[in-house]
Amino acid sequence: MKSIFLSWCVLSFVFVSISLAQITTSGLSKAEDLNRPVYGLGLSAGWGSGVGLSFRSHFPSKSSLQAVFGIIKTSDKLAMSIGGEYQYDLVRNNVTRFFIVGTLAYFYHGSGFNEIDGPFRMGGGIGGEFYAQNALHITVEGVFVYFSDGRVIPLPQIAAHYYFF
Repeated sequence: MKSIFLSWCVLSFVFVSISLAQITTSGLSKAEDLNRPVYGLGLSAGWGSGVGLSFRSHFPSKSSLQAVFGIIKTSDKLAMSIGGEYQYDLVRNNVTRFFIVGTLAYFYHGSGFNEIDGPFRMGGGIGGEFYAQNALHITVEGVFVYFSDGRVIPLPQIAAHYYFF
């Protein structure tokens, strides 16, 4: 398990390093088309990045970061998740965006101790973001999620964000 985690950390570092050194191409997918950061607020649900309120920042490059946090308290039990995503754009135009994604999350459910098997999760996959109306965008992802108990399962994720342009 340590070697898988170490491999994932190295792979994440490589993707971040590559994204910071990209040379843009011509057309609508140029990184300089987005000449300032764009921020989005919304809801996200996924086994790889968490369930709850999400905040996304798309930088003036091909990179985005998303943070997700959700919490529900009932009688004596607490359910919560915290996680995030790194997205690297492969193709982007005015109404769609396709990207590769890396995820990391922690899930908790219980009262005093965590009742979830495999609460730490990380994943990688592909996704697409689609214009819905005005500044509202819908994101759909397919992610291979590694659970800390050793399982790897391909799972979908979905999100909706309102962007502040």
